[in-house]
Amino acid sequence: MPFSNFTNLDFDQIKTSIKDYLRANSNFTDFDFDGSNFSVLIDTLAYNTYITAFNSNMVVNESFLDSATLRENVVSLASNIGYTPRSKTAANAQVTINLTISDDTPTVTLEPGIVCTGDVDNETYTFAITQPITTLTEVDPSDSSQRIAKFENISVFQGNYLETTFTYDGSLDQRFILENSSIDTSKIVVNVKDSSSSGKGTEYTLVNDIISVDSNSKIFLIKEVQDEKYELKFGDGYFGKKLGNSSGEDGNEINVRYITTDGVEGNGAQSFTFSGRATKPNDINANILSSTVSTILKSQNGADIETLDSVKYYSPLIYSSQNRAVTARDYEAIIKKIYPNTESVSVIGGEELDPPEFGTVAISIKPKNGNLVSDFSKNQILSKLKQYSISGINQKIIDLKMLFIELDSNIYYNDSLISTADELKTNVITSLTEYSKSINLNKFGGRLKYSKLLNVIDNTNQAITSNITKIRMRRNLQVSLNQFTQYELCFGNRFYLDPNGFNIKSTGFTILGKSGTLYLSDVPNSDLRTGVLRIIKILTDGSIQNVISSAGSIDYLKGEVNLSTINISSTEKPNDIIEIQAFPESNDVVGLKDLYVSLDISNSSINMVRDVISSGDEVSGVQFTRDFYSSSYPNGQITRTWYKQGL
Repeated sequence: MPFSNFTNLDFDQIKTSIKDYLRANSNFTDFDFDGSNFSVLIDTLAYNTYITAFNSNMVVNESFLDSATLRENVVSLASNIGYTPRSKTAANAQVTINLTISDDTPTVTLEPGIVCTGDVDNETYTFAITQPITTLTEVDPSDSSQRIAKFENISVFQGNYLETTFTYDGSLDQRFILENSSIDTSKIVVNVKDSSSSGKGTEYTLVNDIISVDSNSKIFLIKEVQDEKYELKFGDGYFGKKLGNSSGEDGNEINVRYITTDGVEGNGAQSFTFSGRATKPNDINANILSSTVSTILKSQNGADIETLDSVKYYSPLIYSSQNRAVTARDYEAIIKKIYPNTESVSVIGGEELDPPEFGTVAISIKPKNGNLVSDFSKNQILSKLKQYSISGINQKIIDLKMLFIELDSNIYYNDSLISTADELKTNVITSLTEYSKSINLNKFGGRLKYSKLLNVIDNTNQAITSNITKIRMRRNLQVSLNQFTQYELCFGNRFYLDPNGFNIKSTGFTILGKSGTLYLSDVPNSDLRTGVLRIIKILTDGSIQNVISSAGSIDYLKGEVNLSTINISSTEKPNDIIEIQAFPESNDVVGLKDLYVSLDISNSSINMVRDVISSGDEVSGVQFTRDFYSSSYPNGQITRTWYKQGL
């Protein structure tokens, strides 16, 4: 009797394979398997085989990092290569707290715990600290019987403050698990002392690896366990100091202070109210008469727990970096680790900059909640990078450069297959908005794939017969008003070149000493590789006046625009912005180096055009070419004003 290989998990196919196997036995020749009670046994065998095969497949899948789907398994596999997934991160705000007290005391201490509350979208969130903060008091100038305690520029973290105490008993199977999820592990504070002694004891430090750790190192490590909870691990006397009451040991009582946070939901709080506890020496409560909280920096950088996709992507990168920043991939992995609010990172060697800066690494970061990294966060990132970087290599963080891609699309449709054109247009915009979130876009090194974009439009609805879509690139020039300044914009893509000029278009602005609203334009040189930037004015009769014939240069091959020294006094767009656009030579637009590609649907033009041929109005095409014709080439507009219509 031949042996059957089961290569399919489908129940019916397994059942058929068992029947074929039995029919090969002469004892069951011409046996009616379906009409006899034997079919019950075959169903049982098939069901058992199906369940066993399914479980075996799941077990094998959960044994590999790439295919595992359960968080506990992904985390466990990542820990095998020394990677601890990022916990939730508490939003951080910087505030100054002024307390007016009636006590005559030289110092006041702000105790660990909740210190203030802040509002985000009509929701109230608590903000806490995990370490005491002490400040000197001074006499209140308005009332000498009172004193003022000023806690300047302190960091408060969104979340609830909790304390837990463990007692070490020396057993090998003892575990120290914090029974709360949503913990920000970077805010955990651990103190160890003898259970019979007073005070807080010796503070232990969180480490991510055992490099430079010896038998006297007062350290602890963290491991994520089930249900997104965390386990603390301490030294064994070889790697890290051992707990206990023996001679030379710090004690057996472990006090843990930590914060459970709402992560990204805590971002954006700007107004705070004091709700903390302040003490005088000897832990006596201070008599607080009044309090004020001044916001220096609104709450930001809150983040949710690391996703499974992120763990699978970054854990091998962290392992390959070996905790040193050398290659661009090393920096990408490490920056994501030390600044969880990172959405995308671009790392450029100084030799690639123009002009070159040897010995320098330029880093551009796109945060998850916004377009700019604050100066405070920049300093923190650079400070933490020092422990990973190579001696003699300097890092600098440059501001994000956005390359916006806009669409000018005429979409033809068969009106017999839809209810209204507006509904179809809404569906197209929804499809494009979803595509704008694609992994190919919204990142450094991103790429708009033109053929994919056309398919997104065509596949939105069967009523769409075709589309003529033109691509335009836009960069926003942030100007310094009333200052003589030079400007440079790099698009990172070759410009489409019309020998007659007007390849560069801008929104309006004014300059010192010139009247009226002005615009940027260009005139190509004879080599058709470079050109001259000029400033023009549109007169009331529609004619063009050259205001400044040579205001800078343009390189069509490199996609660079250089504006010579100029004093801009105002801009048509708010926030001191001049929008500058160009058409790419290739419709596949790439984010070069530190350019972050973003598909801007809100500033795109989506026009619905009735397809008179498909709708049955005509078959000759005469009316179509006369009244419904759309050009596939850039428009002849002089300024960017025409695009204000948006959608």
